[in-house]
Amino acid sequence: MQLVGKVAVVTGGARGIGRGIALELARRGAQVVVNYNSRPDAADEAVQLIKQLGSDAIAVQADVSQLDAAQKLIKAAIDFGGRLDILVNNAGTTRDMLLAMMPESDWDLVIATNLKSAYNCSKAALKPMMRQKYGRMVNITSVSGLSGNGGQTNYSASKAGLIGFTKSLAKEVGGRNITVNAVAPGFIPTDLTNEILGKIQEDAIKATPLGRMGTVEDVAYAVAFLASDDAAFITGQVLSVDGGMVMQ
Repeated sequence: MQLVGKVAVVTGGARGIGRGIALELARRGAQVVVNYNSRPDAADEAVQLIKQLGSDAIAVQADVSQLDAAQKLIKAAIDFGGRLDILVNNAGTTRDMLLAMMPESDWDLVIATNLKSAYNCSKAALKPMMRQKYGRMVNITSVSGLSGNGGQTNYSASKAGLIGFTKSLAKEVGGRNITVNAVAPGFIPTDLTNEILGKIQEDAIKATPLGRMGTVEDVAYAVAFLASDDAAFITGQVLSVDGGMVMQ
């Protein structure tokens, strides 16, 4: 599953699962554009870690929930690497609350960050990928998008939307040798989830047949596979990396 000569963009790549994905793609030889929104220090640290692995990387600030910012991000990737082979739509956030008490602003923010950003970045990436007749898109959804989760109507809706987006786009672009797949992580400890997991970690482990929490690396390995030519005949699929929690 080597990615030598490939250029990848990872949105939300400065921390957590995104950073793990960026590092794994780099470990396999890809040049990586680490997108971030508000943590330049974390993004710079990720770039330095990638360079220590012997690959090249840059950090690009962009609020990818905005179309013009997403377009600038993709242009920066082309300027950096001369092409774009891999897009990982990982940018995401949570604003958990029961729907009866959820402010409209929290709904809108989560949908924009988790779902509209995938539209923005994928739309911008399609032109160079179609021109070169090659591309790999991997969307980071969630088991919450498969089974739902109380207190997460906004998050679950955004992640379920990513699954429909993945399947539909895969049908649109398959003829151009572009694959579009999704990875659905289970409970993975990160900065984003630590507060939630502190309250429900024991129940989460009990609900997982493998009897443990997942790791960032577990997710990154799955993404690297789908981004590689070893997965050239796989498209429109959702790969759950959840220890068996949600069996489809």
